[in-house]
Amino acid sequence: MSVDATGFGHSVEDAPPSVVRPWTRTRILGHVLVGVWIALGMGLAAFLILSWNPDLVSRYAPNYLSGLWVTIQLVVISVALGALLSAPVAWARTSKNPLIAAPAYAYVYFFRGTPLLAQTFLIYYGLGSFKPQLEAVGLWVFFREAWYCAILAFTLNTAAYQAEILRGAVASVPKGQWEGAASLGLHRWLTFRKIILPQAMIVALRPYGNEIILMIKGSAIVAIITVYDLMGETRRAFSRSFDFQTYIWAAIIYLVIVETLRIAVDRIEAIITRHLRR
Repeated sequence: MSVDATGFGHSVEDAPPSVVRPWTRTRILGHVLVGVWIALGMGLAAFLILSWNPDLVSRYAPNYLSGLWVTIQLVVISVALGALLSAPVAWARTSKNPLIAAPAYAYVYFFRGTPLLAQTFLIYYGLGSFKPQLEAVGLWVFFREAWYCAILAFTLNTAAYQAEILRGAVASVPKGQWEGAASLGLHRWLTFRKIILPQAMIVALRPYGNEIILMIKGSAIVAIITVYDLMGETRRAFSRSFDFQTYIWAAIIYLVIVETLRIAVDRIEAIITRHLRR
């Protein structure tokens, strides 16, 4: 016997039974999918253990590390340059002047609406067909190198996506923030830097993380234009060994990079939003 808040006693037998979740079709399907993924993971692990080839690893591990470094350089440089380019593009997209907003809209529309592979081909092979004209203006030194063409294509592509992420994040901040700062006599740039941007970055963090992940996975296409990144070295290793395990190791490396980045984004989000959980 126990006493409740009203002062009346009740027995333990009167307590409501624990709620049992029914086995709905959705719940059953979820458990089946989890089981399938676990089985696939165990099968992959068993395959790697049984087909482990130490000679293959020792022979091509340096090439994998070299290709991984090229991939990291490509993504970091492109994302950094794209971030610098995205700021003026995002500002132009919000301009009320059609002469400024229209070119920015066309740029974002084109690079978000066409495949990154096609953009890379247009820059590397398309502009390469204008060799005499490029030599005349001194730009052939840049466009004859596949590495520089890949950097340019990836920068222009990610800048379009980052511009939309930034524009949407800034637009998500209530206009009352601008009005309140103006009523206090704060300069518009100071308002943006101290009030608007910190709030916008909380909204933009996840999309930025997704964009970097997409760039990491999309960087594999540069192997087609003779840039020996991680996938380029993997293709070269397979062409010499004809061992399908080379592609599995590449997939695992990409997975580790993406998972590391995901954890980093989670940590950053936890730090910059800690004041919201108080």
